[in-house]
Amino acid sequence: MAVACVLARPVSAQIYETVGIRAQGMAGAFVAVADDSTATWWNPAGLASGAYFSGSVEHRTGQGASDEGTLGISLMIPSLGLSYYRVRVGAVPPVFSSASATSFSVTQFGVTTGQSIGEHLVVASTAKLVRADQTRGDLDLGALVKVGSVRLGMSAKNMVAPDLTVDGNPVQHTRQVRVGVAFVPGARRGVSLIADVDADLTSIETASGEARHVAGGAEVRAGRLGLRGGVSMNTIGDARPSGSAGVSVAVRTGTFLDAYLNRGNDDAMRAWGFALRVTF
Repeated sequence: MAVACVLARPVSAQIYETVGIRAQGMAGAFVAVADDSTATWWNPAGLASGAYFSGSVEHRTGQGASDEGTLGISLMIPSLGLSYYRVRVGAVPPVFSSASATSFSVTQFGVTTGQSIGEHLVVASTAKLVRADQTRGDLDLGALVKVGSVRLGMSAKNMVAPDLTVDGNPVQHTRQVRVGVAFVPGARRGVSLIADVDADLTSIETASGEARHVAGGAEVRAGRLGLRGGVSMNTIGDARPSGSAGVSVAVRTGTFLDAYLNRGNDDAMRAWGFALRVTF
């Protein structure tokens, strides 16, 4: 028993930047944008800010030592969102012994609902089942304020924060809060621009160490092409800056292929991914 306790290793938390190919192409500056089906992860209140229907299937592969990655499926209409995410999260520390696994899988099923309050405010929640060794219920909350071209967003994840283990190792399933402000003017001459700045209000442990991110990103869309980019850094200890670049190509009206790449000094952020996204 003593040996088992010594060998047990905590599993790092799922950072916001774990899901969403568009969001990760903007380096995680997305809480106040969140206008596609990945709002079910980023900010439930984005449910009411996008197209009538949005759906995506995505795959992400981490490039750090912990072999992290994501498979995600999400659907959203203005009054309802459904999501499934399977996430490989890294252990802390990432390598304890040569025979030990460096990542473990956690799955999440979510149902997102929201309510508009007046003309400018949307509040919403995602009720979710999180499965590791056990299946537990949890809750995410979100709020979005829209005034003209400016959006203010707040998202709070894991409000119940149940105790979980993976292969007997404790999962750091803790509360996380992030805020963001975005500038989203209307399209002009067929060109649209989105810019966002996000900041974590809480910190979590990752395979790279303790993290509390601040990020800035932008997206430009013209015709069938969308380009995005952003930078992120840690505000606790080593800054570990990283940069992201992403692209979207409309293969037909309302159907997009998205991809992104992140590089830098933060192993928790370094990854590439792609998605098929449908909106109408």
